[in-house]
Amino acid sequence: MIPLCAPENAKLPTALALGSFDGLHLGHKKVIKAIVKEPIGVPTVVSFWPHPREVLFRESRLRLDLPTEKTLLLKPLGIEQLVLVPFNRTLASKSAEEFVNEILVNTLDAKHIAVGENFRFGRNREGDIHTLRKIGESLGVKVSIVPIFEDNYGRLSSSRIRKALSDGDLKHAKHLLNRPYTFQGSVEKGKGLGKTIGWPTANLKIDGRKFLPSLGVYAAWASIKNKKERFHAVMNLGPQPTVDPNSSSAIEVHLLGKEINLLGKELIIEPVERIRLQKKFENLEALSKQIKSDAKKAKNILSNNI
Repeated sequence: MIPLCAPENAKLPTALALGSFDGLHLGHKKVIKAIVKEPIGVPTVVSFWPHPREVLFRESRLRLDLPTEKTLLLKPLGIEQLVLVPFNRTLASKSAEEFVNEILVNTLDAKHIAVGENFRFGRNREGDIHTLRKIGESLGVKVSIVPIFEDNYGRLSSSRIRKALSDGDLKHAKHLLNRPYTFQGSVEKGKGLGKTIGWPTANLKIDGRKFLPSLGVYAAWASIKNKKERFHAVMNLGPQPTVDPNSSSAIEVHLLGKEINLLGKELIIEPVERIRLQKKFENLEALSKQIKSDAKKAKNILSNNI
């Protein structure tokens, strides 16, 4: 895993790719490639934390990739460190020139800066790529502007990935990401209701900042963190309308054909396909019968998704 660090702890000098890089899709990778192919500093990705809109407009911004997940994705791309710049109102008040001078040059000793062509920065988003080029020239810093990546449906963006996940369309999300979508969580002790009807589940606690797919029942791969083996699973994402109508949304995972004590372990989940939406059943017997059907469908789906 590459280091995740604050600006003052970064290895210098840097060649940096600047942006949120949430979802780390092909467009993001092109920006990163610009600093890796001709390294004139430590290849570095620089992002803000929290998201500027959380600070400025109090908007909740769930992430497709949390910082620790992102470090694993960046290492194979040739990046050597992920720097998170703390975003606050003081930083937001800096002009475009102040931001480049104080953060990118004085603190991070940037020798090369790469951004996408729609990048904006500085107070009230006053700076654009033309501003960055001009400032870079005055400071002797190389600036690379990378064109927006488009496919047949328009600009490839994190918003499109979120839309696919919100629609429960994992296949399309995988296509846009160019990799499977995953999330992870620690297994906590639940109420044990699943076990009473023959379908014991692992109850996952997920980081609340992680963007999750829409509610429903999914065929999924499950694996224990740092272990290679993965298991067929059926996952319920959402409340429990039959057994506990007043319960909050939860993530429950049942391993198909396996009985493993997962309590306290960290599970990595790759939802593959949504089998159905949630519904309330007349009784627990009807629910158990439906889960049996869900499990059969999940096994068929996953057997064709090796």
